Amino acid sequence: MPLKKRIRELETKQEYSKYQEKLGLEKELLILRNDFYYQMTSISKESISLIDFLYRPLDIMSGDAYTARKIDEYRTFYFIIDGMGKGLSASLTAMTMASFTNHIIDKMIEHDHFDLYLLVFETLHYIQKILLEEEALSMDYIIIDDENLTIDYAKFAMPVSLMQNSKGEVIRLKSNNPPMSKYYDDFKVSSYDISDIDKFLFYSDGIVENSTIYKNKTYADFIEEDFRFSFTRKELVGNIFSKITTQEDDLTLAFITKLKFDKSTHIASKTFETSLEEVDRANEWYTELIHNFCTNQEVKSAAPIVFSELFMNAYEHGNLGINANIKHKLIEDDIYFQTLSEKEQNCSKKITVTIEKLQNEKSTSVVTKVVDEGDGFNTHILSDIFRNSKTFNGRGVFVSRRNSMGMYYNTKGNTVLFINKTST
Repeated sequence: MPLKKRIRELETKQEYSKYQEKLGLEKELLILRNDFYYQMTSISKESISLIDFLYRPLDIMSGDAYTARKIDEYRTFYFIIDGMGKGLSASLTAMTMASFTNHIIDKMIEHDHFDLYLLVFETLHYIQKILLEEEALSMDYIIIDDENLTIDYAKFAMPVSLMQNSKGEVIRLKSNNPPMSKYYDDFKVSSYDISDIDKFLFYSDGIVENSTIYKNKTYADFIEEDFRFSFTRKELVGNIFSKITTQEDDLTLAFITKLKFDKSTHIASKTFETSLEEVDRANEWYTELIHNFCTNQEVKSAAPIVFSELFMNAYEHGNLGINANIKHKLIEDDIYFQTLSEKEQNCSKKITVTIEKLQNEKSTSVVTKVVDEGDGFNTHILSDIFRNSKTFNGRGVFVSRRNSMGMYYNTKGNTVLFINKTST
């Protein structure tokens, strides 16, 4: 066979393989359900939860899977599965289990009857039929109930879950069941009082079994300390990847932080009209505030960038209702600023900014909230933006995420909160 023809065939096969890998990843992300993509959930007027995840497969076909579901106003469900071994078999089992679990949850929510014990029972008996003789699964089924202030869980041979109370103490939640297998029928659901818990961490064993830059030590030797002093998921993930050498397994974690504003220090709040003049005034006001009380030079530069992007989004996309497609067309037609000016004349909506300072055990953080009066948006579109940061659409939120410790929207999408660490 001529060399050129052989090269063309190999290139075709490689392109086809890449295409199949892309489809495989897209399918995995469809199966994994996350009702809280860059969202905060309101617990009370004084408290909200920030729910964040890390999902980093070692290969395209992952043996890990997770699910995060909003059951009702007060209850959230978290599911992490770690299939035995690596490769196609583990991935098929994990994705099948995740898909069926979400199907059962959908039915329970539809009939307004969620039952954790029944969910475990149904999914256990379903998966047993397709498990191999020697195959076993490690899994976390977890319900956080913010009304009754309890965590209910069935942990099947998973690493200990970590919780931190208001005194800074770390509580270890151990597995209460052996690995799920083809012939294991019995299981236990346990409960724990979380009235004094501020943070949670659930994760697969790929996190703690990874080797580190320290000789003969795995990340298990560091996870509790890093969790204790990490205020957001981004901070924790930074600590993880500063210590591990190379990723050796699928990595999955869920990080939940409760912000309690009754324990925060109020810095400032201000309401602005919807106009480009007010956009400039808001940016000047915020920059001056940050420079006055922030000692971290990097944050002095980064926080105003985040504020500028998110305030502009509140003005443009929120209150004026100009979406990305309309904006592109207006720019192409060279009537963008003219249109903004015209829309401002008939807009009485406001943008409100609130700034709070939170003192943690080892650092101080500033929490900035921007609220517009627009129709909001579905935060799940951010998934596409963050996976392809080079696209024009959504560059503002990408820049905002990169320059902050965390960025979260309310369910409606008309309120955004971002965090910066002001000092250590």
